[in-house]
Amino acid sequence: MGIEIESLFTSALGLSAPWRVEKVDLDTAHRRIDFDLTCDARRLACPVCGLADQGIHDRQKREWRHLDFFQYEAWLHAEVPRIACNGCGKTTQMQVPWAREGSGFTALFEALALSLCRELPVRQAAALLRCTDKQLWRRIERYVDAARKLDDMSAVRVIGIDETSLRKGQNYITVVHDLEKKRLLFACEGKDHQTIVNFAQDLQAHGGKPEQIEHVCQDMSAAFAKGVSQALPQAQISYDRFHVVAMANEAMDEVRREETRTQPQSIKAALGENDRKLLKSLTWGMRRNPDGWSVKQTNAMHWLQHSTLKSARAWRLKMALRTVYANALKLNDAIQAKSELGAWLSWATRCRLAPFKKLASTLKQRLDGVVRGMLDNRSNAYVEAMNGLLQQAKRAARGFRTATNFIAIAYLRMSKLKHLPGNPLAPALPKYNVLIHRCL
Repeated sequence: MGIEIESLFTSALGLSAPWRVEKVDLDTAHRRIDFDLTCDARRLACPVCGLADQGIHDRQKREWRHLDFFQYEAWLHAEVPRIACNGCGKTTQMQVPWAREGSGFTALFEALALSLCRELPVRQAAALLRCTDKQLWRRIERYVDAARKLDDMSAVRVIGIDETSLRKGQNYITVVHDLEKKRLLFACEGKDHQTIVNFAQDLQAHGGKPEQIEHVCQDMSAAFAKGVSQALPQAQISYDRFHVVAMANEAMDEVRREETRTQPQSIKAALGENDRKLLKSLTWGMRRNPDGWSVKQTNAMHWLQHSTLKSARAWRLKMALRTVYANALKLNDAIQAKSELGAWLSWATRCRLAPFKKLASTLKQRLDGVVRGMLDNRSNAYVEAMNGLLQQAKRAARGFRTATNFIAIAYLRMSKLKHLPGNPLAPALPKYNVLIHRCL
């Protein structure tokens, strides 16, 4: 019976000659099962030069953590041969088939760990696997680096650039996504023009050419625009429409806050006998789309439109800009879009509201890129969504210790790397090809 059990585990572990399971020891008190493996060969090929039939110099004891056996931790133990080669003159340890060199985990255990870290905070995955998060971080970085070296970027033509925060303060990561394949291409610390230069170098290292980048979708960052002009000479910039509308929203909020702070008497006079709770409904009504207004917000916005407050003028400017973008997307006519945007810029310049005058000046300086962002259907919405998921992961993990960790988890989850190990816990195949009919 003992021989049958050892043969069974030899097959289950996927071992082949000269390796086999010699002993199995189940310790229920310590909740672990240990497998002693042995190599039956007396002479082996040199791992360095491949010369066959070389003698074994000595054997060194090693152990590896394996996938759990039921509820028990599984450990593999083996005395690994070191081969003394007469050809190259080197004494080298034999590579075992179940683990990479230098690792204390088997390849299947590491594959499971990577699969869990794609979905869970690393510390939570470490708790489930009963190991330390530092051990998992080392493996994430190693496998991600190895997979990225084999990544192919030769087909990249359209990219989106944005930054995301690493922690409070001026700590940012610049991310570059392939907007056609919907995947992360590159991430590095900082948000200056050098980050785009670094991306161009990384693109070349992965088979791509900077001059083949045709289109860049980004926010109004002058640093990113400078980097694109230096490193991606053929790329046309379009400024993301969501960022432009967000800037209009911020300008509107700034007008409302300034008016509330400096002209409370004007607001009080405009309110008259209305409930002051109207102001709270007004704040949210100005930020939301009309189709999302509640009854209170509808009443508040109806009152605002009939008032002479600066906030009313700011809201009309914001809504007019949204209309310009909607018309441009519908008509897809560059001349018409530029004409309507020019009319809005003229209004914003003469509106006597400093935040909107500043916004109009910014848009005028980048007019061609803004118009391109109005017409084509490309946007950084995917990039923003991925950044949001990464921020959720950061909050769930209660922050990442280093920028290296943050970037590594971004690549693991968002790069769609093809050369990472797959999840070893695949569903079992049916034993018999038989249809089972159930009575419902």
